[in-house]
Amino acid sequence: MIRTAEAGDGPAIAALEQEAFGSDAWSDALVSEGLAGKVPGALYLVAEDDASPAVVGYAAASLFADVAELQRIAVATGLRRTGIASALLTRVEAEARLRYSEQLLLEVRENNPAALAFYARRGFTEVDRRPRYYADGTTAIVLARRLTDEEDEA
Repeated sequence: MIRTAEAGDGPAIAALEQEAFGSDAWSDALVSEGLAGKVPGALYLVAEDDASPAVVGYAAASLFADVAELQRIAVATGLRRTGIASALLTRVEAEARLRYSEQLLLEVRENNPAALAFYARRGFTEVDRRPRYYADGTTAIVLARRLTDEEDEA
């Protein structure tokens, strides 16, 4: 089940941040600020395990006017490639459309072929590169996807 995150989800989201992003993980304080509504345009969603209320994935996005940005998406290691990330992304796209966003942007490490393939399957294309974007010097590939109804019907 995908739902809007609540303040009490902070520790689970912070743990997934560390697991998925390591040295690039957001601080617990930043996650807490986003969940508390202190970051304008921020949307946090969580995926819960059907068998328990445990948070097994989350997505964070910034939704502003015609362009939305997927900031984060992460799934617990043992549950990757089970459709959770797809469900989270689908919900982010739906929420962005509700706020009249026409495009969804995101960055992916150039050395993350699994993520690049995932987003390519979802219709994202490369629009830019940001050299030395990450703390370790890795380049970020900027991907975009139109969120128009016509494209979704094709």
